[in-house]
Amino acid sequence: MGNEGCFPTMDLLRSEPMQLAQLIIPIESAHRSISYLGDLGLFQFKDLNADKSPFQRTYAAQIKRCGEMARTLRLFKEQMTKAGVSPSTLSTGDSNIDLESLEVKLRELEAELLEINANNEKLQHSYNELLEYKLVLEKVGEFFSSAQKTAVAHQRELQNQTTAEGSIDSPLLLEQETTTYPLKQVKLGFISGLVHREKSIPLERVLFRATRGNVFLKQTAVEHPVLDPLSGEKVDKNVFVVFYSGERVSSKILKICDAFGANRYPFSDDLSKQFHIITEVSGRLSELKTTIDVGLLHWSTLLQTIGYHYEQWSVLLKKEKSIYHTLNMLSINVTKKCLLAEGWCPVFATSEIHKVLQRATLDSSSQAGAIFQVLQTKDSPPTYFCTNKFTSPFQEIVDAYGIAKYREANPGVYTIITFPFLFAVMFGDWGHGICLLLAALYFIIKERKFSSQKLGDILEMAFGGRYVILMMALFSIYTGLIYNEFFSIPFELFGPSAYRCRDPSCRDATTIGLIKVHDTYSFGLDPKWHGSRSELPFLNSLKMKMSILLGVSQMNLGIILSYYNAKYFENNINIRHQFVPQMIFLNSLFGYLSLLIIVKWCTGSKADLYHVIIYMFLSPTDDLGENQLFVGQKFLQLLLLLSALVAVPWMLLPKPFLLKKQHQERHQGQSYSLLYSAEEDPHEPESQSIPLDHEDFEFSEVFVHQLIHTIEFVLGAVSNTASYLRLWALSLAHSELSSVFYDKVLLLAWGFNNTIVLIIGIIVFICATVGVLLLMETLSAFLHALRLHWVEFQNKFYEGDGYKFDPFSFALLADEDEQ
Repeated sequence: MGNEGCFPTMDLLRSEPMQLAQLIIPIESAHRSISYLGDLGLFQFKDLNADKSPFQRTYAAQIKRCGEMARTLRLFKEQMTKAGVSPSTLSTGDSNIDLESLEVKLRELEAELLEINANNEKLQHSYNELLEYKLVLEKVGEFFSSAQKTAVAHQRELQNQTTAEGSIDSPLLLEQETTTYPLKQVKLGFISGLVHREKSIPLERVLFRATRGNVFLKQTAVEHPVLDPLSGEKVDKNVFVVFYSGERVSSKILKICDAFGANRYPFSDDLSKQFHIITEVSGRLSELKTTIDVGLLHWSTLLQTIGYHYEQWSVLLKKEKSIYHTLNMLSINVTKKCLLAEGWCPVFATSEIHKVLQRATLDSSSQAGAIFQVLQTKDSPPTYFCTNKFTSPFQEIVDAYGIAKYREANPGVYTIITFPFLFAVMFGDWGHGICLLLAALYFIIKERKFSSQKLGDILEMAFGGRYVILMMALFSIYTGLIYNEFFSIPFELFGPSAYRCRDPSCRDATTIGLIKVHDTYSFGLDPKWHGSRSELPFLNSLKMKMSILLGVSQMNLGIILSYYNAKYFENNINIRHQFVPQMIFLNSLFGYLSLLIIVKWCTGSKADLYHVIIYMFLSPTDDLGENQLFVGQKFLQLLLLLSALVAVPWMLLPKPFLLKKQHQERHQGQSYSLLYSAEEDPHEPESQSIPLDHEDFEFSEVFVHQLIHTIEFVLGAVSNTASYLRLWALSLAHSELSSVFYDKVLLLAWGFNNTIVLIIGIIVFICATVGVLLLMETLSAFLHALRLHWVEFQNKFYEGDGYKFDPFSFALLADEDEQ
């Protein structure tokens, strides 16, 4: 947890000292006191009304009001998103607005906004209907006009044929036929409208079957999608007109059209009426368009006004809601004039809390001041580490494993150095380290910008760990200079190489080695070792032994921290019978191996350390011969082997018996004290004379637990040391992958003497370097370093069974989703 205004103690290894405090706050100043404590952010309230449901608490009505106002703000947010209006972060409105005024303001704005939306919806619905009506008038009018022209032409054609074929008897016959068989003039009705294009064919089929073919349907497609009046969405539609005869058929057609969701519109076959209706519809469309534009402008202006104050109102509402939630955790005394609060706070924050409560009393004009008093308790306090933006991500790495127990040694202090260093041992390349450094510096430079934005999951994770990446990059540059690798290319940065080739065919596969001609290369690996036959065995030996040294050192650090834990908690049993035998066992075996590695490096001996360690167990009395590194080595090995054998029963046996003895003494002491208190005050309540811990001591359970712990440590010492060899394996893998990309991609493309091939090779090399070495290898090294800290380092001393200090703080509201 990071706090800009905290005043940490000098003991960085342990969490801040905490105290359980009780606050007695007058009701008239309760709201302001809680608000000021939220600004301070250093008091964690306990729920004194846990047995009550949320609806039975004192301030349930206020929380309901806040929930209603939050609903209104969500409505505003939806409308602003719809209108493309962003909430302003530069609001300079009235910062002294209270909850009641905000409630009235939000209610008025909501009513106005809903009224505008309703009017706009009605106007838009009318506008869409008129647009469809205009389309029907145009399309059906074109159909009637075309049909009339066709009928006139057909009639003229019939008249011309009659005139050409006429005779003297023809009029008499026609007159006789007309008189005998008079024609029945049948007037056809028609229905016009629009229907969804995908429903037009089913509509035609259903009409044909329902009327037994006694209709004539004419359809034409609308070129562009139109806004549907009901859904408000753009859809493809067809204009249709149905001709029919009879009222029964008409009712069937109307029901079928309604069933298919067709919008029907009236149409007149009179040309003069058609022209008049089209003119009237066009005029109404123009008027509605103007009215809708004015309404949208008013809507947009109102949302911009809301957006200007939105962030201020949202923050105020979140604060008020959190204040009332906190007030519901307080209990009311019998006089109903004061509220009682209990909670945890750091010891260093006592004076600040006093000042805050005094200021709240003055600002609320309360006649009585709030009372702050420390309570005695046996409850375990929360864990609070005062961190900043640099140390916070490292503490989060530790907290992801488990929250430290109160005042337990904090691995986060060492993680700041050990975590990026172990990462760099696996990632060592100062070219790749520079790339990571540039990425970390970009996040740091753009810190203010990214902090105010919502980032994706991966980008947010990378930004949150920007200082971890910075440290990993710096240590990677350092180890890369030691390995002398820049994208797998060696450089003579610290002087000329101390070696040269024995013959001109130095880089040939048959090269027998190098000869020393200068002083030893001053820093890191000699550049001539790269590419020679001796390189891989030498790097194997160097990195493997270095991994063992680092692993044994870190495991020793873990055991030392377990000693500090036991000493702080005054656990002498663990100091004498856990710390000492653990140090003896670990260093008798692997500490001795580390000593042999250092002696061999210093003396240049050719001794086989594998042989020395193996036969230290198999044949401890045999002569070492050429594998002897120093005088007295055989005697030292016998002594260390005997010490390791003694350390195992030392870890196993004494602790269960001492715990049993300690329990018996404590139980006997409690019995004497109870007897004495009963004689001193016979009227004392029986509940107070009952001992707090009167459970039976299960010796077998304790012994089995200690046996498991001993076996786990003995086997873990071996497996954990072997686990640190991942530093060697991943370092070699990273180096070899980088060398493969350089030799088999970049140099191979360079050898073709072709510009296009060279460009392709460079692109492939960059993609492989970024994708594999800078992303996948970074993630792999990060996870392995994480495992080494969580398992191999922290399991020596870190229990991680505490709980985090979670104070009431307004600064944390920005990261929480609105409920």
